[in-house]
Amino acid sequence: MKKIVTILGARPQFVKAAVLSRVIQEKKQLEEVIVHTGQHFDANMSEVFFNEMEIPKPAYNLDINSLGHGAMTGQMLEKIEAILKEEKPDAVVVYGDTNSTIAGSLAAKKMHIKVVHIEAGLRSFNMKMPEEVNRILTDRISDLLCCPTDSALANLKNEGFENLPILIEKNGDIMKDAVEYYSKTSKEKSSIISDLNLVFENFVLATIHRQENTDDIDKLKAIFKALEEIHKEAQVVLPLHPRTKKILEKHQIQPNIICIDPVGYFSMLELLKNCKMVVSDSGGLQKEAFFNKKNCVIVREETEWVELVENDFAEIVGSDTTKIVSAYRKFSTSISDFNKQLYGNNVGESIHQSIVSLLNT
Repeated sequence: MKKIVTILGARPQFVKAAVLSRVIQEKKQLEEVIVHTGQHFDANMSEVFFNEMEIPKPAYNLDINSLGHGAMTGQMLEKIEAILKEEKPDAVVVYGDTNSTIAGSLAAKKMHIKVVHIEAGLRSFNMKMPEEVNRILTDRISDLLCCPTDSALANLKNEGFENLPILIEKNGDIMKDAVEYYSKTSKEKSSIISDLNLVFENFVLATIHRQENTDDIDKLKAIFKALEEIHKEAQVVLPLHPRTKKILEKHQIQPNIICIDPVGYFSMLELLKNCKMVVSDSGGLQKEAFFNKKNCVIVREETEWVELVENDFAEIVGSDTTKIVSAYRKFSTSISDFNKQLYGNNVGESIHQSIVSLLNT
């Protein structure tokens, strides 16, 4: 049986990887060893997290976090290499664009082990983002690129990837499978809607955490001014990221909205299912909003998920107060056809088949 080592570093990656892990266990064609780099230290990732999410526990936990990009990536590279020498896998699977992603890819490639990149081909075209650097370099040294969208395929074509000895597949977005799977039980696992006394589609879910917004106090003030304006029309609920909370406290800003502590995945799903709309600078939440049939106001200057904007499911507004409020009001009075298929179906099975095909050639 062929063996793969899966490298994960952040909670969203575990949620996505759980989809593929379930398919691997069902099909019994691959053996999987999971490595947790510890990149995003998350107190919620306890025994309860793995049990509730039905996620296989990592065979290795490297506990590498709270370091600069260079030190973090370097330590991961060294420790992952040692694991690969021990495990001798046929391929290494990486997700997305974190430092864990590039470290796992580099370690494997230097040892002539095949690399599978899930969520390949995404581009923000903003090279100031560490994530953009990670995803571009990972794509270039991978053997199999599992693309979520047509735009991801187009990006790779424009960069000349068709001329390289790399297998490129459009499998769809694995997060779609995850949302569909966990949505079945999220109401049983979380009482957040009743706890906060929220009314169905009568509140807006917001998240603000990107450094481009939090580290520029003028941008942050403009965003929260917009959220306060929206709050006059519909309650705004914002799970407060620790970085954002720290900066708000430093500048003695007390936004007149509903700020709550960070929430787990099931609670976030319940907020998504029940909210009116999403206002966020998160990448993943843009798609999760779409999967839950909600529009998204994107508080960034760009997005990797361009098909959401092109089909008018989302709008890019930056940190401009007027644009944020205007986009909210536009979506409040419009109806979108969320039945449009943008991200595929049975994505986990499709990716599994692509990996098996790669390893059998």
